Amino acid sequence: MMEKTQFNEQNKKKNFNLLPAVFVGPHLLIFLVFTLIPFIYGIYISFTDWDLFTDPVFVGLENFKTILFNQDSSFYKQFWNGLQNTFFFVLITVPFCIMVPLVLATMLATRPKLHRLFQAIFYVPSLFAISAVMIIWQFLLSVSYGPINSLFGLELNLLSNQPWAWISLVIVTVWWTIGGNLVIYQAAIGGVSGDMLEAAELDGANAFQKLTKVVIPSIRFQILYTTIMTTIAQFNVYGQPLMLTGGGPNRSTQVLIMNIQQNAFGSGMARAGIASAMAVMLGVCIMVVSIFQFVLMKKQD
Repeated sequence: MMEKTQFNEQNKKKNFNLLPAVFVGPHLLIFLVFTLIPFIYGIYISFTDWDLFTDPVFVGLENFKTILFNQDSSFYKQFWNGLQNTFFFVLITVPFCIMVPLVLATMLATRPKLHRLFQAIFYVPSLFAISAVMIIWQFLLSVSYGPINSLFGLELNLLSNQPWAWISLVIVTVWWTIGGNLVIYQAAIGGVSGDMLEAAELDGANAFQKLTKVVIPSIRFQILYTTIMTTIAQFNVYGQPLMLTGGGPNRSTQVLIMNIQQNAFGSGMARAGIASAMAVMLGVCIMVVSIFQFVLMKKQD
């Protein structure tokens, strides 16, 4: 009887140990097939000359030398122009994507009766596909029949003139992505100690002082997370400049991923090796900026 009981306990332990694999296995398989293997293969392709049809030819660091140092190459100009535009987009977009939802979340925290309604209103745009969002805003910003030009009595092509093209991209991006960070900040602010806020109010702190001296320090880890994740997302911008401005005017909004896509899958002979080298360098830039943000914000703590 003792032996039978031990045997049953051993079987239960084996079944229990297999249970996590049942849940994790499918996700791990998807990660391997669609993320890890393409990631490793993409790095390998960056060291080759490949047109997607013939066998890759290993060329070492030649692709990186071309895009980084060969000023006579069109790929060099594409890379640096695209990287410059990408950095500019990140620099002007990320602060708004952090501060606007933070301010809105703080305001909604003081309106408990209406915060659910407005939270839903602000979150709904993030549920739309990027193609739908761009079609909506193309209509709104159209110089011919757009309501924005009609409302303000303008005859300005907001998508084909600078700085309006950049301003339009920032407004559309913030409007589209505001919901995710807003929900995170609302949850974080809901966990701020009421005693600390009450003590600050008794000490004579106004709303701005309570925000900067109590709320923000209390949710600094959530702000760190959203800052890093938002920066990574904006470095990977593609749909907005492609569909809204077409990379213009004069390629001033043509970001790096647009050049990567054109070199790998655009018209003419594919240059997958060059495209992969550009993608690797973009990944390195994202990693460096994210580490810098993390270290800087940790030092401030």
